[in-house]
Amino acid sequence: MTSISLTRPSLPLRGRSFRALVLAPETPLGDWFSHLDALVQRSPTLFSERAVILDVSGLAKDSLRGDAAGPEAAEPAEDDTNAAAATPDIAGLVDELKQRGIRIMGVEKAEPAWLGPALPPLLSGGRPAEMAEPEAKTPPETQPPEPVKPPEPRKPNSLVLETPLRSGQSVYHPEGDVTVMGSVASGAEILAGGSIHVYGALRGRAIAGAGGNPRARICCRKFEPELIGIDGLFRTADTTDPKLRKKAVQVWLEGETLRMAALD
Repeated sequence: MTSISLTRPSLPLRGRSFRALVLAPETPLGDWFSHLDALVQRSPTLFSERAVILDVSGLAKDSLRGDAAGPEAAEPAEDDTNAAAATPDIAGLVDELKQRGIRIMGVEKAEPAWLGPALPPLLSGGRPAEMAEPEAKTPPETQPPEPVKPPEPRKPNSLVLETPLRSGQSVYHPEGDVTVMGSVASGAEILAGGSIHVYGALRGRAIAGAGGNPRARICCRKFEPELIGIDGLFRTADTTDPKLRKKAVQVWLEGETLRMAALD
């Protein structure tokens, strides 16, 4: 009789890095949702087809403080009722966001007990590294450790767009500046790791320093944006100085504040 040995095929595993937007709810949630609704109304496609992470650290602090429990919060609880009341309703929060067309792919800074099997997974932050199948290695004492090579810094480069950006178009350039020789229409979007320069009218959304560059700037010849942002700080059109509308403007980050000034 012939014996046939079957080998199970290997299963390759790979890491993958994606950029995601982070929503960090704050109490009172009613006010936070009002601000979110205003932002979505101003920029309906801001969260469309984007990975979104839910950071619940603000809710966690409120739960730990137990402000709503009153002076009796320090007394021992007779049952788990008080503990359950102090637990953030993440399921309800995710459902509210889903109703607004915002799908959460993961939750940050939450206790594992707060998340059920039907909720997005708990994320610990950081970029996942490439994963490979384990290989047999010689014992550590016979193999000298290999020196760890520091990652090579990315060389900045610029992207120049010779034509205007039409409504519905999106440009994502994480490794440098973006320069638009024409205008950026309402409904268009630019995300740049560096600065953004628009030699026409800026009527869409411009987000500079998307890779964590607080020195990035936004400059345009005619300031009429739907939304601007640098290094995670955003302003909508209704929160900008109306005196700067239709003027040549530069936007920069000073500490935790977006500053805007006319170039003329």
